[in-house]
Order: sequence, then structure tokens, then C-alpha cells
Amino acid sequence: MEQTNFNQIVTEHSTPLKRFAVKLTQDTEEAQDLVQDTMLKAMTNAEKFQEGTNLKGWLFTIMKNIFINKYRRAMKSKIFNDDTDNQFYINSASISTGNVGEGSLVMKDITQAVGQLSDNLRTPFMLSYTGYKYEEIAEQLQIPLGTVKVRIHNARKELMGKLSTYGAGRRK
Repeated sequence: MEQTNFNQIVTEHSTPLKRFAVKLTQDTEEAQDLVQDTMLKAMTNAEKFQEGTNLKGWLFTIMKNIFINKYRRAMKSKIFNDDTDNQFYINSASISTGNVGEGSLVMKDITQAVGQLSDNLRTPFMLSYTGYKYEEIAEQLQIPLGTVKVRIHNARKELMGKLSTYGAGRRK
């Protein structure tokens, strides 16, 4: 097929492409850009189109792929567009302060819960918490490696139960 004929036939499909683009983007301006990108890609890759196949389906596939690739790029770069008049709020996170009182109460509850553990659970748990490896804990406490793993697991499980009000007991 001759390039000018192909371009004319592709252009004839612009109306259904626009409708599909609006469904994908939910924005008329973005939809128009998507249609233009689709037309450009189709026209530059005209030699890849096989005569006798569904041109409209080919164009819709190109459009869908362009849309998906743009979406993935946007998600990967974490673009944040703030259309509000208060754009200065975007960078205001450094100004905000945390609730020190709440943090100290949580820490107090955690410390209390760890303190309520039996010694045979608390000791391996605290050694693990401070960075010791299971093998080092087993060697230091002179108990089998499997026992260390079980005790740390049981300590975590008991702590999750005691601290479930903070969401530690919820599993996804």
C-alpha cells in the first residue's frame, strides 16, 4: 500500500480512536495527545502493517500500548501534579512535626511488653534485635540453633498479641 493512501486510511479512523482515548485517559486534552501519538506511530511504522488484516484493531492496539507505557513511566517516576492554588503545601512536610508524646507512649508500651516476656524468650529476642545472628545467639546461650529460632518466633508472636492495638498483630 502506498504511504499517502495508508496515511489517509489511518486518518479516517481518528473518530473511534478519539472515543477510545477519552475512555482510557478520562481527559479530552490527554486523549487528543494520545490520538496524535497513535497516528504518528502508525504512520512511521506503516511498513509493519500487513495488508488484509484489521487496521482498526492494529491502531487500537498501538493506542493501548502507548497509554500503558506512559502510565508505567508516570508511576515509575512518581510524578505528582498538584493543580490546586496551594502548591506550596507539597514541600511543607519538612515544616510539620511528629507527635513526640504518642511516640514515647508507644515506646513505653513496647518496652513493657518486652519486659513481660519470660527470660528464655526475652534474651534471644533482644540479642536478635540488637543485631546478633541466630548462630551467634545459639553459641552464646549454648542452646541449639533450632531452639533459638523457635524462641525468637514465639517472642515475636507473643509481642504481636500484646501490641495488637498498634496493628502489630494484623497479617495481610
